[in-house]
Amino acid sequence: MSETSPGPETSPRAEISLERETVEEYARWFQALSDPTRILIVRFLSGRPEPVPAGVIVAHLKLNQSTVSHHLKILHNVRFLTRRRSGANILYAVNSRCIGEIPGAAEILLGSPVRPDRGAGAD
Repeated sequence: MSETSPGPETSPRAEISLERETVEEYARWFQALSDPTRILIVRFLSGRPEPVPAGVIVAHLKLNQSTVSHHLKILHNVRFLTRRRSGANILYAVNSRCIGEIPGAAEILLGSPVRPDRGAGAD
């Protein structure tokens, strides 16, 4: 009588079921961060206490305005950035929701245990 091989071992971590909508949102987030310029923009803005005009971001990155605008639009579309008009300027800031949700998303995708203050559906 031959022995059957055991099934995959169960991880001590709780398995987290992800809805398709959540998986698609995570994919958009990480795709938006797949460009070095967008990472630089998020990093630059994350260190600012107040929203920053697009022109300041352009000057900081030493890139042309159309390139920066393209990247700002992508980051805004995935809700990494907030924007508001102030006179002739559009001001950008890191969306505070991202600060809590991005690390939780990475932990879930990498199989780390979810801490009570992070994870899918955490506010």
